[in-house]
Amino acid sequence: MIAYIKGELVEITDSAVTVDVNGVGYQIICANPFYFQDKLNETVKINTYHHVREDAQLLYGFRNHDEKTLFTHVITVSGIGPKSGLSIVGHISVDEFVIAIEEEDEKFLTQFPGVGKKTARQMILDLKGKLPFEIRQQSDQTSGQANQANQSIDQQVVAETIEALKTLGYSDRELKAITPQLKQSGSVNTDELIKLGLALLMKS
Repeated sequence: MIAYIKGELVEITDSAVTVDVNGVGYQIICANPFYFQDKLNETVKINTYHHVREDAQLLYGFRNHDEKTLFTHVITVSGIGPKSGLSIVGHISVDEFVIAIEEEDEKFLTQFPGVGKKTARQMILDLKGKLPFEIRQQSDQTSGQANQANQSIDQQVVAETIEALKTLGYSDRELKAITPQLKQSGSVNTDELIKLGLALLMKS
């Protein structure tokens, strides 16, 4: 099992980063590769999950150890594969996810791509009381947290999309003009929002 990769970040694409370790380039699939944009051509350490299947060996990367731990628990749920697990972990904080599970907030969980009511219920059954995290908010502060989580996701996805479009050469003025439409889309998928942003920019 490859627990982490440490080396020079040499490439960032819309789905992965490449880290050079002593002349060997490791491609690491990330929920939002552009999170590592400010580390390009610098030494990075990325927590990884080594996924082995019959036709491929894939590395999934995470911003920190908690995200990786959450991912390993989420993909144990029937109906949740690495792609869906990565999308979930990449667009929500660990605390928000734990709160949604513990409060059995099916509506919140079904907002992720590939998660329907049946899968959301299975996630709650499999993970409630079993996630190795302490919610860092006090109990009297947790009320309403899950209800606010969707807004947090929207804001994070829009911010990530804007950063990704900046790397493609678009100006702050151009991006500011389409930001309201990105927010109104309601998408929780960065890739989809980037495609929408590019379409809007092409029209402008």
